[in-house]
Parts: sequence; structure tokens; C-alpha cells
Amino acid sequence: MSAPRLLSPLTLRGLTLRNRLVVSPMCQYSATDGLPGDHHLVNLGRFAMGGFGLVIAESTAVVPEGRITPGDLGIWSDEQIEPLARIARLIRSYGAAAGIQLGHAGPKASTQRPWQGFGPLTEADAARGEPAWPTVSASARAAVEGWPEPAELTRDGIAEVKAAFVAAARRALAAGFDVIELHCAHGYLLNAFLSPLANHRDDEYGGDLAGRMRLPLEIVRELRAVVPDDRPLFARVSAVDGELTGTTADDTVAFARELGAVGVDVVDCSSGGVGKRYAHPEHYGYQVPYASRVRREAGVASMAVGLVVDPAHAEAIVADGEADLVALGRTALDDPNWPLHAEAALRASGAGANGGGDGATAEAWASWPPQARWAMERRGPLLERLGPWTPSS
Repeated sequence: MSAPRLLSPLTLRGLTLRNRLVVSPMCQYSATDGLPGDHHLVNLGRFAMGGFGLVIAESTAVVPEGRITPGDLGIWSDEQIEPLARIARLIRSYGAAAGIQLGHAGPKASTQRPWQGFGPLTEADAARGEPAWPTVSASARAAVEGWPEPAELTRDGIAEVKAAFVAAARRALAAGFDVIELHCAHGYLLNAFLSPLANHRDDEYGGDLAGRMRLPLEIVRELRAVVPDDRPLFARVSAVDGELTGTTADDTVAFARELGAVGVDVVDCSSGGVGKRYAHPEHYGYQVPYASRVRREAGVASMAVGLVVDPAHAEAIVADGEADLVALGRTALDDPNWPLHAEAALRASGAGANGGGDGATAEAWASWPPQARWAMERRGPLLERLGPWTPSS
């Protein structure tokens, strides 16, 4: 029986992922002065143990003022290298590749944690030791109506941002990460430059699409100069803005084409973030068409993300050529062992195979860590004999 496509390896430059499943960057808002703690270690380590091919750490701020909230991870100081390296080592020890997303929150910085309101930091936040700080953006335009207005980033400020991303990439490499992802999505700084709704500049960093793409592309070129040739570089994009007059899918295909030309290996296709609050379409895999268009029209590998919850659906996305990778966020939080469960389900159903699921029972636990595999293998035949639980059983 041939393996499901979702479970097949993927080689990107000198890195081979054991399968096509990725943990999407998910902020935990639980760092202290940008430093990760045991929560981050356990949170990310469980996904590697659960069978994902690539685990990407949450958006990690390249400068203190680039944090979304006071609890964001940071990579602006050499002091942060070893705590991050501890996480990368753990992820790799369980067979997954370790990734990190580098970001700058721009006009969405200086906000509360989601469970504290997710609005701008207030005097009450300052009273408990978390004061607000000044924010910057492509233009002096608030990210959300009623929020503080950011300062327009100056030429000197742009140079400082570029240097901060490069320094952060060097620290990420020193920490042992296999993949670096540049955050160009969700209304944060680089997305603010890309979006016509947020970028009203009249210099070479604004205006038409070429001008709006300039800063992210300049950063990619500088990152590619310091990231070794054998390590892949990802970029997360918002394929469309929250409003029809903003970034379009056509714009994103053009941007993805340019990203590929300057050394990005995978475009991670999300959406929304600029304009009114993005309303998620009510269907599974609602962002997959963006990844499909990028892969087909821009000629660069893509990653699909967003309401993918079923193994057969994830298998179809890869097998049908809509994306090279499938990233899970909340689905992974709900089940950190999702890849292991997906493997058993796909093998049992014969997905990706010639014929049925013969032999699936023997293979169901093959990818589990040995500490758990032996126990699962012993229990499996018993559960098969017993069948589904009922009140009478």
C-alpha cells in the first residue's frame, strides 16, 4: 500500500520534512520580557511528539516595540537565543523541523492579551506594570477605528526595521531553527506596507503595488543573504484584506512571484487583518483557493491554512496539488496528536493507496514515539475485538 501524499516527505533546499503537516505560528502571549518559559517548551514540544513535520514558533518580535502585547516572544537580544534554542532542540529531538516566525506588529502593537480585552493598552494596564508604547506603521493611520494613531515610519526607521529583521534572523540561526518565516500578514507592519488601505505613502515605499511590495522584498533579500543556502525561507501573507478595496488575490499572486524570485521557498497563505474585522467564510478550507492560485500561478510552493480539520480533506489538498503543505492552528491545539491520528485514519481508509486498508492495523502506531507505541500496539487489537463502546458493554 502506497503512503498517503500528506504523509510523504518534502525536501526544501537542504531540509527534508517527514510529512506535509505544519503547526501554524500561534501566539501564546505568555513571555516575560520576550523570553520563552516552560509553557512555550511544553506547548511546542507536544506538537513535535504528536507527529507534525514542521513546528513553527509564534510570531517573535524583532524589536521590543514590535510586540503585539507585552507577553509576546522576542528575538531582539542575544539573551533570548538560548531559551529559544532549548525549544528548537526539543522539537528536533522528536523528528520535526523547528521553525520560527519573525514579526513586527506595527500599528497593532501595544495591545492587551486576548483574555484581557485585546484592545489598546490602557491606564489600568499601566497600573499593573504594562504601560503602552508608541507604535509605527506605513502611514499615520490607526489599525482599528478608535485606536491610537501610529507614527509614519521614517526613512531612518525603515533602515532600522530592516537591520532588526536581519539581526533577528542571525539569532534564529544561532538558536538552531531550520526554517525562518517572515510575517507579512494580519495587519502587522509589513502587511500595512503591502495594503492600499493602510499605506498612503507618496515615496518609493508607497503608491502602486511595486512600491508597496518594496520593503518586504528588501527584507527578504537581506534575509536570504544571511540565511544559508540549505535552509528554506517562508513568508506568511494575507492573500486578501478585509475589504474589497484592499489587497486582492491578484496582488498576492504578483507578490508571491516576486517573493519566489528573491529567495522565498514557501508562501503561507492566510487572509484578513487590514480594514474592517475580517469575517471568516463559513466553509472548511476557506483559504485553500489562495494557496492553490499562488502555487499554480506564481510558481512557488504554497502552504494552506484555515479550517482544515479532517485528514481526508488535508490529504486531498496535497494530493490534488492545491498546496505543498497544510498548516493547522486551532485544530492542533485541540489535538496535538492530529498527524498520528490522521495517519491511522488515512491508512485504514486506503487514502492515497491502490486498494483498501489491508495492513492498516499493523501500521497504525508505526509513527508514534516508542515510549507510547508499544502500549498502543498492545491495546489496539483488544479495542478492535471489543468494537465501539456502548452502555451495555
